[in-house]
Amino acid sequence: MSEIEIRAVRFDAPVAQQLISAALADLGARYGGSGDDTPVDATEFESPDGAFLVAYLAGEPVGCGGWRSHGADTAELKRMYTAPAARGRGVARTVLAAVERSAREQGRKRVVLECGDKQPEAIAMYGSAGYERIPNFGFYKDEEGCVSFGRTL
Repeated sequence: MSEIEIRAVRFDAPVAQQLISAALADLGARYGGSGDDTPVDATEFESPDGAFLVAYLAGEPVGCGGWRSHGADTAELKRMYTAPAARGRGVARTVLAAVERSAREQGRKRVVLECGDKQPEAIAMYGSAGYERIPNFGFYKDEEGCVSFGRTL
């Protein structure tokens, strides 16, 4: 198995936008519409208040994830995605660990996230990584099918 390399990039970098577009297309196929209408500003993912990470396998970008501040000591996980051809190879878990490490290094004590009930593989991964259900928050908090998770770092 090839080693997964993680690189920090700007949220608005072409490689990040390519992966984010694929993530939104995947969500759109599952839920309809644009996939996710949560307001996101690229500057929210700049240090020390956030980060955006891209995973590479054999030099090719295959996954991403980032965090942005959600209060003084909490990070919100956003735009987690793994390309279909790279799934099942540990990319998402590697990105998640790197996002958590980045948030911890910037003083965050907790990570929260929201996803939907039509993402069973994501829900299973978050559960196995120690995330627990929390009250819904964010843009979709009142939407049917929204599930939110949190984990102390």
